[in-house]
Amino acid sequence: MDKLNLHKNLRNYLIVVLTIAFLYGCNSENDNKYHTEVSIIGAEWYFNGEIINPGSPAEGLLMNVRMVNSVFEDSGPELEKQNPDFNPEENTDEFIKAVPEYVSNGVNAFTISLQGGLPGYEGAVNSAFNSDGTLKPDYLERVEKVIRACDTNNAAVILTLFYQRQHSHESALSGKEAIFKALENTVNWISEKEFTNVVLEISNEYRHGGYQNWPDGEWLRSEAAQVELILRAKELNPSLLLSTSGMGNGLYHEDLAQTADFLLIHFNNTSLEDYQDKIDALKKYNKPIVCNEDHKIKQEGAIALALSVLNGSSWGYMNIKTNQHMPFDFNGVEDDKAVYNMFNAVTTPGYRINPDSLKQTAITITYPNDGDIFTTGQTISIELSHIYPDTSVPYNIVLLINNSQAEAEEKRLQFTWQPQKPGVVILEAVVKNEEGLELYRSPKVDVIVKAPKE
Repeated sequence: MDKLNLHKNLRNYLIVVLTIAFLYGCNSENDNKYHTEVSIIGAEWYFNGEIINPGSPAEGLLMNVRMVNSVFEDSGPELEKQNPDFNPEENTDEFIKAVPEYVSNGVNAFTISLQGGLPGYEGAVNSAFNSDGTLKPDYLERVEKVIRACDTNNAAVILTLFYQRQHSHESALSGKEAIFKALENTVNWISEKEFTNVVLEISNEYRHGGYQNWPDGEWLRSEAAQVELILRAKELNPSLLLSTSGMGNGLYHEDLAQTADFLLIHFNNTSLEDYQDKIDALKKYNKPIVCNEDHKIKQEGAIALALSVLNGSSWGYMNIKTNQHMPFDFNGVEDDKAVYNMFNAVTTPGYRINPDSLKQTAITITYPNDGDIFTTGQTISIELSHIYPDTSVPYNIVLLINNSQAEAEEKRLQFTWQPQKPGVVILEAVVKNEEGLELYRSPKVDVIVKAPKE
């Protein structure tokens, strides 16, 4: 433990020095000089030619946090109802202030999105693009501030272009041509700015059913489209590292694995007991495996992080309530002490992960996945994983549909559901004791229900 504290203190000191240098140099002639150059050798990540997290369990792994709404704006009418005093610049500045603390506790990268993520309400108009794919200067100014702050603090940025909820408003991309223009304009912007700490994620969960609401959305949801977009970006900037992310089941399509520079997976709907198999299945490509979204928090999140690292995958934390739902909070370690203590531990030289300590009671909806599409009246089998249950006390597993209890039955791991109304539906599973007190809750799963075609 003394070695861990010594390493942490040295790392904190270095971060403070770099931050001071950044603040003093912001208006100097050296504004365009960069400190962090990210690269890949084999299946490992390097900063400035040196492997990251050397001598630690996370050596060569890009430990990351999803902070997509750190550059958020909402130009639509919903913001007035949700938070009329919200200021995009102040929100970004609050995140930047916290960057040194996140990095000093083992974070190597942040996922930042040009179309954000769900802010806790539907209908946000949040996009760095105009409908024709041109870029919005004010939005890009905030993104650049974050990239520069991360660069100064020796961190990378996973920059996401497209997010499925950004449709049906004045800034929504108008179709395939606009999607390509948005990609090309973004890659050219990265090239012109000469950013060296940015890697690009084309689409967040490219198979998500929400993209069906986009013009040419069915094309965008295909592996062929994602490959086409990656190859176009490579033509424009051959040195830019590129990928696109799969769904929460930890799977990745072979066509994408062959084309992408690194494999972006999500673990939201993946049971802890399945991490090893999902990661092992991707090692044959000899490319970095990066989870950049996992909605497991507190001790379960810490175990998810450790299991990913133990099996050779970078891990990405998504704290929806704190970092992604309005009001956005960026409190450093205070966001989730259990998770950030594990970030710190696995990136510390000499630390060893004890596999026997990674047995955590948890419940997960393994099917369906986020973004799956169903029709009203369809019979759907909802499948759960409940690992290391506490058998010393009686318990029930409760299925929640849009926060309303659907069914409860002792130790049941499969439910049958027939949706009756179209819309976005949130599914959760909760373990309760005999008195009805909640013991464990699964990450949420959002699915899309449509009326059957005539």
